[in-house]
Amino acid sequence: METLKQEAIRVISKLPDTANIDDIMYELYVIDKVKKGREAAERGDTISIEDLKKEMQTW
Repeated sequence: METLKQEAIRVISKLPDTANIDDIMYELYVIDKVKKGREAAERGDTISIEDLKKEMQTW
């Protein structure tokens, strides 16, 4: 299994040489959010589509 550091290095290495710090930070942000989402799903910490639709109506 790939460590977080290895994953970050792999993703950053795929960016073009012209990538700036914002590009790198965005990629790391996405990695973090996907990782947290997968962990939440594994814990069963999710809501149904119906509940999401109800919540969105209050926005």
